[in-house]
Amino acid sequence: MKLLITGGAGFIGSAVVRQAVAAGHTVINLDALTYAACLDNVASVAGSPAYSFEQADIRDRAALDAVFARHAPDAVMHLAAESHVDRSIDGPGDFIDTNITGTYNMLEAARSHWQAQGRPDAFRFHHISTDEVFGSLGATGKFTETTPYDPRSPYSASKAASDHLVRAWFHTYGLPVVLSNCSNNYGPYHFPEKLIPVVILGALAGQPLPIYGDGSNVRDWLYVEDHADALLTVLQKGGVGESYNIGGENERTNLELVRTLCAILDEKRPKSAGSYADQITFVTDRPGHDARYAIDPTRIATELGWRPSVTVEEGLEKTVEWYLANEKWWRALQTREGVGQRLGIKG
Repeated sequence: MKLLITGGAGFIGSAVVRQAVAAGHTVINLDALTYAACLDNVASVAGSPAYSFEQADIRDRAALDAVFARHAPDAVMHLAAESHVDRSIDGPGDFIDTNITGTYNMLEAARSHWQAQGRPDAFRFHHISTDEVFGSLGATGKFTETTPYDPRSPYSASKAASDHLVRAWFHTYGLPVVLSNCSNNYGPYHFPEKLIPVVILGALAGQPLPIYGDGSNVRDWLYVEDHADALLTVLQKGGVGESYNIGGENERTNLELVRTLCAILDEKRPKSAGSYADQITFVTDRPGHDARYAIDPTRIATELGWRPSVTVEEGLEKTVEWYLANEKWWRALQTREGVGQRLGIKG
């Protein structure tokens, strides 16, 4: 297929771009190259005749129309989004503009293209979202595709709104859509503002390793390359108008996760004295911090035959090894706005 992938220079988007090219698809990578994007993420496929790049902003409808006209994609994988909860607390406007208005622009540009092509049945608009739209769980239970939406942050509220728009364009206009909601991703090329790269790089720099509150918040961790594989599966096999929850089946508290990372670093690059865990520091919690996320992956497993292949222990070891081997990549991002700063405390 000829795939238009938005946000393809970001963390998850670049993993999808790399896998899609490797699988034989033609890929058009559309990215505005905002602060978290990095073209080095797709350098391994940049020379392929199956890959092209378009610098465009999903908030610019005219630019989107031009990209659709130039490339006539068979499908859209819409990953471009503002995604950092802490940044959404400090500056919610960017999340409204990009995640809601930007998704509206993508839907309208895709609908116009689809109609101009004669409404082909095979066309797909795959909207990639988050489990955070479902809110916060207690000690038990898991999110399913029918869990009521209950977003708690400007980020998750903006993603919930975008999910609703996508469903509305399916029901109102017949646009062939498919949706997926994923748990927390991690792995290579993760921009150094999220928990796992913050811990790895902070540990190596001898800095305090900040843990919000008491570290008891639980997340389900999904290795990014597993997620990319799942997204391509959903695109090709998913039912039109349906949604699929994609989880890693790897629940851990934040404190457990950080201690695991420290233990891996102790083995891979030991300190002269003590453990990296000695650098753990508890800090004031994030406003409105959700207690627990957990995904029930039954539907994607039974209907599409997909399950994650990487355990969190395996994935964390791969991730640490990647950061240790790719210092040039993350060093270049250290000066970008907000990196290395505590965000999300203006609430």
